[in-house]
Amino acid sequence: MDSKKITNPELLEAIVDMQEDNNDDTVNHMIDCVMQAKFITPGKINKPRNVAKKTENGGTVMQQETQVQFQLIENGNKEKFFPAFTDQEEKDKWTASKGKEDVIMDFDNFAEILSDPNCDVMGFVINPFGRSVAFPKPMVLNLKKQKAERKKNSGLQQQTISGDEKVKLGDPDPDEYPIDMMAAIINFLQERDDVHAAYLRMFQRESDEKPSYLVIVDFDGDKMEDIFKGISTSASPHLSGYQLSMMPYSVPFAKKAVDGVEPFYTE
Repeated sequence: MDSKKITNPELLEAIVDMQEDNNDDTVNHMIDCVMQAKFITPGKINKPRNVAKKTENGGTVMQQETQVQFQLIENGNKEKFFPAFTDQEEKDKWTASKGKEDVIMDFDNFAEILSDPNCDVMGFVINPFGRSVAFPKPMVLNLKKQKAERKKNSGLQQQTISGDEKVKLGDPDPDEYPIDMMAAIINFLQERDDVHAAYLRMFQRESDEKPSYLVIVDFDGDKMEDIFKGISTSASPHLSGYQLSMMPYSVPFAKKAVDGVEPFYTE
């Protein structure tokens, strides 16, 4: 991905909202945006070198591994942090980054590095020379654990859409409309009083061989995990080989995806 194309307008807005009105909703929304964002971190990418790796059966194989030397920042206590810039404009505020390469990072990349017990970096900081937000190592590791638990418990295919990513959206083939799946989902949603509407689209990335079902849900409250898990459980016997993805209606991409589309369920 070209680092010059990286922008995070939703995250920037979420940071402003959180800093001006700090509450559970604004904090959680900001964290959700961080989980989906791509960041620019200055560094130096060295040529791949051969590294010995242990296999699951106890053997050893040689693999090529690219080494990255990151440019770190320090706080007043001399603690080191990764800088995570939301765009080139924010990165250019750090004059020391001039001449360095742009390394594209996301939350999972930072969490993987920080999980190494030999890593002495204390976390990452978003836009350290602007409206900054720090993610200390304990917080990152806790969020990583929560994310893994949600993925394990929900059984869902997680979808994150970057601003410049090309995807195809469409409607199910009328001859193959998943009537049984929709009926099962509707039966589940009728038992809840926090869901206003649900929509069905077909979703396909450029790299996907076939589209997947995309269910977009308009709901109140903070029970997204319960709602999505219930939909997944209801739909799973009727997927007929398709993947099932879900998004909350509150995500800007989701709102655009259902513009002009009739919901298959309303309260």
